[in-house]
Amino acid sequence: MTTTLVDLNRSGVPLIEIVSEPELRSGAEAYDYLTRLKQILMYLDVCDGNMEEGSLRCDANVSVRPRGSTAFGTKTEIKNMNSFRNVERAIAFETARQISTLESGGRVVQETLLWNADKGTAEPMRSKEEAHDYRYFPEPDLLPLDLEPRWVESVRSDLPELPHQVRDRLAREFGIPEYDAEVLTETRSLALYYEEVARRAGNGKLASNWIMTEVNGVRNKQGQSIEEFPIRPDRLGALVKMIAEDRISGKIGKQLFELMLSRPEGAEELVKSQGLLPIDDDATLRALAREVIAANPGPAAEVRAGKERTFAFLVGQAMKQSRGRAHPEKIQMALRQELEAK
Repeated sequence: MTTTLVDLNRSGVPLIEIVSEPELRSGAEAYDYLTRLKQILMYLDVCDGNMEEGSLRCDANVSVRPRGSTAFGTKTEIKNMNSFRNVERAIAFETARQISTLESGGRVVQETLLWNADKGTAEPMRSKEEAHDYRYFPEPDLLPLDLEPRWVESVRSDLPELPHQVRDRLAREFGIPEYDAEVLTETRSLALYYEEVARRAGNGKLASNWIMTEVNGVRNKQGQSIEEFPIRPDRLGALVKMIAEDRISGKIGKQLFELMLSRPEGAEELVKSQGLLPIDDDATLRALAREVIAANPGPAAEVRAGKERTFAFLVGQAMKQSRGRAHPEKIQMALRQELEAK
């Protein structure tokens, strides 16, 4: 039977206690379960998920039984852990301890344990041999709360998309891989950020790449939330669109990205003001190709002799000399034409 209870502390702050069925088989499973649960709670604005400040806590009941047995063993409870990694470590420790106790002929005692993260051990806090040791009793001044099914369903219908629904939708609408969708839906704010960037850029996968590498790279280094990140989605979307439309190269895009971290201008303005407009006219590219060939006669001779792998070196030199402004495909064509002309 599924039951929902409400616990109000003395200051009137509601406490939600979610009790799972005894169906998790390891600390790793518990870690995955808690990670998904925390994500759902944050998507629904139930709490901010800050475990260090006490917004979220976890107790773990652990018991072991011989393989094939249907009866549960005596449980112990590890209390009030403040990180999912500690939950995983504590369950692994206590599982091994109980197995060792039973295999050596001992008996597991029902008790409450505290996890000592520094020592990596679970230490006894108090014993709880009987149910009355918990000393639970109803609060006589709180009346029962009877919620009508119609009201419950109205609240359910107004719920926002849950994380798995957002992942599925983004993968379907923008054609991104499952892994990308997983990373980009870590928080609802990040999912919304990606969605706006992708729509403005017109290229879901390119937008995904830029957020997962460039944006998250800066955020991780600076310890920023996506709300604090200085390049807002409209500006990043415009930048990615210029790359998607082949108006600038990825290299120029990265230069613009670095500038946009500390400057308010958009990509279009910065391209012009910083002299980063791409070089794509044939005459200028042919002149650049001649300069590169003249400066590298040895590699040029190798390419003419059929050593095709050396061609990439000449392309790299051309891109370097143009500060990434040369159109990648057109500079290759210009180099070919100049190499064949002599």
